[in-house]
Amino acid sequence: MNGLHGIIFAYEKRNEMQELGQIRSAASIPFGGRYRAVDFSLSSLVNAGCTDVGIVLHGHYQSLLDHLGTGKAWDLSRKRGGLRMLPPFNYQENWGAMPFRGHIEALAGVRSYLDTIRQDYVALMDGDLVANLPMGDIFESHVKSGADVTVVCGNDSFATADGTYFEISDGRVTEVLFNLHRPRGYRGLEVYIVSTKLLKEMVDECIGKDQYSWRRDVLQARKDQLYLRSYIWSGFAAQIRSVKEYYDRSMQLLDPAIRADLFTPARPVRAKGSDKASTYVGPEGVCVNSLVAEGCRIEGVVENSILFPGVNVAKGAVVRDSVLFKGTEVLDGAKLAYVICDKDVKVQESRTLMGHATYPIVVAKGSIV
Repeated sequence: MNGLHGIIFAYEKRNEMQELGQIRSAASIPFGGRYRAVDFSLSSLVNAGCTDVGIVLHGHYQSLLDHLGTGKAWDLSRKRGGLRMLPPFNYQENWGAMPFRGHIEALAGVRSYLDTIRQDYVALMDGDLVANLPMGDIFESHVKSGADVTVVCGNDSFATADGTYFEISDGRVTEVLFNLHRPRGYRGLEVYIVSTKLLKEMVDECIGKDQYSWRRDVLQARKDQLYLRSYIWSGFAAQIRSVKEYYDRSMQLLDPAIRADLFTPARPVRAKGSDKASTYVGPEGVCVNSLVAEGCRIEGVVENSILFPGVNVAKGAVVRDSVLFKGTEVLDGAKLAYVICDKDVKVQESRTLMGHATYPIVVAKGSIV
């Protein structure tokens, strides 16, 4: 399906990621044991046959650059096209001092890139969306319908409460709503398909009128002029925009049904390899109902938790209901519950960290507790 081009927005946003978002954009947040949030959008596009993807950057993007590299893990390392990292933008003299104002402003900042797109259609996606979408089916539905814009809507039980909502009648979007006190309609997943020609026309028109918001100045303002059609996705979908939401969505992966839905063999989720040996569980080690990546060493107790590559849980240590990022060490006698540890955290002997399911504790990268 070579008619589709992908653009992923990996900019900084106002969110509540606390220490997890201080050193990285939401698109590079680790998720699911060995992935980053952006892996899911990239994989959805690649699985649909998309060979050209542009990623719009903003601030705190070094982590994302390190993770993506040349795009080889997603078969996007190519002499022509492939993965393109689009430079930071901002409307202020000191870029990054303020969050950007909307998708249109982001696209205007890389307007010359839009002229190089070879495909007839563009898929716009947010980098912090965790969903394994059938982009091939969505694209085919868009072309057959003759719509100007196809909006992908998701299941509210997994998506964040705030965002864009669409009222739909017979597949057509009749109303575009956001910032609702009482949400109604279908929750948008911030995934859209539009023709390249129409996208460039809308970007040029909006910038000429100092308009910068895709959902307000295009979708809402032009809903009667444009044919907006919906695609309803009933599978797992989450947007990582707060620590509480990150924790809740991570814990949902311990449900085999949700895990099978997100990691379906028909649409594999690709990620950068860690090149580590298999995980070792010692003679007295216990690992129950947990997701454990390669390269871990478990000699203590791990229950209902998610461990990224290279995590070490020493003998006598207990880890429950927690998420431990790459390289975390939990030494003898330490006890963790409802904790999110960033990379390379070291929890010393006999320390106790106890959060709650409604308020998990976050430990910053490289901390020694």
